[in-house]
Amino acid sequence: MKYSILLILTCFIGSITFGASNDMPADSITSKKDKKAAVKFVKEGQLFLEGGKVKDALNRFREAAVKDPNAWEPLFWIGKCHYNLNNYGLTLKYEKDALNINNLKNKNELYEYIGLAFHRINQLDSALYYFDLVKKSSSVKEFNSTNIATEIAQCEFAKKEASTGKKSLKKGLKDVNSGYNDYAPILTDNGKTLYITSRRPDTKGGLMNPDDQEYFEDIYRAVWNETNQTWDSISNELDRINSNGFDAFSCIYANGTKGLITINNTAIDLKNQTKSSDLFTVELSSKQKWSTPKRIDDNSINTTFFEGAASMTDDGNTLYFVSDRNAETSSSDIFVSIKTNGEWSKPKALPASINSLENETTPFISGDGRFLFFSSNGLLGMGGYDVFVVENLGSTWGTPINLGSEVNSVNNDTHFQYYPQLKKAVLSSFEIIGQKSSMDVYELDFSTFKIPTAK
Repeated sequence: MKYSILLILTCFIGSITFGASNDMPADSITSKKDKKAAVKFVKEGQLFLEGGKVKDALNRFREAAVKDPNAWEPLFWIGKCHYNLNNYGLTLKYEKDALNINNLKNKNELYEYIGLAFHRINQLDSALYYFDLVKKSSSVKEFNSTNIATEIAQCEFAKKEASTGKKSLKKGLKDVNSGYNDYAPILTDNGKTLYITSRRPDTKGGLMNPDDQEYFEDIYRAVWNETNQTWDSISNELDRINSNGFDAFSCIYANGTKGLITINNTAIDLKNQTKSSDLFTVELSSKQKWSTPKRIDDNSINTTFFEGAASMTDDGNTLYFVSDRNAETSSSDIFVSIKTNGEWSKPKALPASINSLENETTPFISGDGRFLFFSSNGLLGMGGYDVFVVENLGSTWGTPINLGSEVNSVNNDTHFQYYPQLKKAVLSSFEIIGQKSSMDVYELDFSTFKIPTAK
């Protein structure tokens, strides 16, 4: 299922104990039968992992580790699964355990994942040390086949940002964040209403996505309690919006009366299925009720590929969205379509200076259409996805500018939206708690923020 962009899509500062594990099993002789079983479980786990079923893969690798506690391979794959689950402390634990019993000369893949985990917990010098080990023990061809050169550049950029002394402006919305993946925050009603997308157990229908084995996502609304200075009344009972599949708000425009939603119900046995992830519009009635989502009826916008994360100018005439229709050459890109006389133009991909060879996602266009904020893991950043801004100069676009360490982190930073009238911004990022993490929503104080422009 092509739904990686919104979940990203998609991203944990806490006390984590790193280093070699002290609970390694005692040395013993593994029987040939158990060794054979362990190899079988590893192969089955690899197949699950290739299919995106990380939790099933993790269980198989754990079974392999039990069968052959003296083998490093099951521990390596367990650590890799935890990396895919954003559990970076556990990645370090298992990869270091595997390293301690690895009897091969080539340990590059272990070094790589240890470096990746250190990068994600912002221990940049340690990350660079392990990346350097890979570089020193690899041929040029072998090294170029990895993504480590990009990781090194990101670590160096993050260190440069740290040297500026600028502090993060992010403040986690503890009243809203659930411990499950929460993302895609949108403020409306003069900042008194907050919408987020979340994958909680009370999602409508209570079903899980068979691919990533997490609950389907729903849209939730929270209301600001002025007396208590908290967000409360958090609910996914939102009129006709949520379905039993994936539902994600990406934009509310036209003074809060219209919105854009991404829906994907391909994993649900329905007669009226979406083609993949499709873009829908909704409207708020005079009674403050959201209408039934209406699919944008344009086959050049909604295709059989992934479309999502849409944003609209205030006049409703310029639409930006993400699609992977060009994935064979440039992963996911941002496209734009303009409405003239009630008809949408054929979407055009933004220029290569914006759309890298990797993924661009979660665009947010300012109401007047002048500034486009978006996230990318293909332009130089601190790690994972960083938030950038680029100016629309009319016939051309300016140069994308990284918003720096006040906004970005060494993990995925996405779903950025800026409200100059509120002097606030919101985004999604990661919070590390212990050895695990989840995606959370954050608010940023932008009272002194000025949109940077290329000189």
